[in-house]
Amino acid sequence: MPESAEAVEPTPATPAAAKSPANSLDDLFASEHEQDNETGTKGRKKKRRTGCLVALIIVLALIGGVVAGGVWVMNTYGEQVNDIFGWGEPKDWEPGMATGEAIVTIRSGDTGSPVSTALYEAGVTKTENVFYDYLVENDPSFTFYPGVYSLQKKMTAAAALEALGNPENKMENSVSIPEGGTVESSLPVIAESIGIPIEDLEAAAADPSTFGVEADSLEGWLFPAVYTFDPDADATQIIQRMVDRTRQSLESAGVEAGDEQRVLTIASIIQREGRLDDFPKVSRVIQNRLDDGMKLQMDSTSQYGYGELHAGKLSTSKEAQNDDNPWNTYVHVGLPKGPIANPSDAAIDAAIHPVDGPWFYFVTINPSTGETVFSVTYSEHEKAVATWIEWCSENPDQGC
Repeated sequence: MPESAEAVEPTPATPAAAKSPANSLDDLFASEHEQDNETGTKGRKKKRRTGCLVALIIVLALIGGVVAGGVWVMNTYGEQVNDIFGWGEPKDWEPGMATGEAIVTIRSGDTGSPVSTALYEAGVTKTENVFYDYLVENDPSFTFYPGVYSLQKKMTAAAALEALGNPENKMENSVSIPEGGTVESSLPVIAESIGIPIEDLEAAAADPSTFGVEADSLEGWLFPAVYTFDPDADATQIIQRMVDRTRQSLESAGVEAGDEQRVLTIASIIQREGRLDDFPKVSRVIQNRLDDGMKLQMDSTSQYGYGELHAGKLSTSKEAQNDDNPWNTYVHVGLPKGPIANPSDAAIDAAIHPVDGPWFYFVTINPSTGETVFSVTYSEHEKAVATWIEWCSENPDQGC
């Protein structure tokens, strides 16, 4: 934080002192004056120049203090200041900018705040809180009905609220499965969106062989996408549709028969560990570590094995990191027992097409933007980790 300048009030001078040049600002440079003619014209000119210089320095210091203070205020309270004076970027899109399609899922019990976040993440609204602020001011008693809604990107908050209240925008018998979700998190979403008993879905998913999957679990096989089902579709038909979509993605990516489970396992780690732009580089780190015989040490795997994957924490607890379960890559060398989440097309493609590179480490140094640093050596990685720790200390409420 910039240090603020303090102006010291001079002590009021007595009449005698006022006549004495020793009590003026010029006496700061008394020795310099004394080297010149004490009573001559040259000395008086130098005193005048010096006095002006000191005065100028004081004025600049005061101005600097004001500027530094202003910078601190804007850095600390910039958003509030912009709100008061109407400065900065508008928080809402302009009418007429809406375009394309955006799918938004509203879950049972959702209120204005989570809906506002969902709209922002889907690209509907411009900022995360603009919808919530508009709702509180204009229609705080609005009722949200769970389901999947087809909206547009770049809608105003007012238009988004109107669209959510229009039954024609609710996609009947539809469900949106998020990328990086799990069987545990996906089945309740399906049950709630379609109105099918959760017990039926759990019973159907309990036997992966029913769907031709040779594994202990359907983890990684419920492809993340938006689905619309016939009103009379049962639990087995619903899950089969999702498994078939996963097979379609594997075939399109060129995955050979018999290699599906391995690819899905790598892709699921990529999905949980990196942002879209970094998927091929995360894949390379995984491959480099496997080739070198190193432990993968991926937090997502230890969190999954310990049941912490949906706990909302970026870092892993010591208990999860040291737990001896077949998914924990901090304990076991090689890939975990199986997939840990539902990977997207992009993650599956990255799993079999890692970009060339020498990296063995990576860490997301700014979770709010997803900025990630990839490193070759451990010393480089430690510096990046220090940056992440600093970010966490400055953002203690962001899930670190």
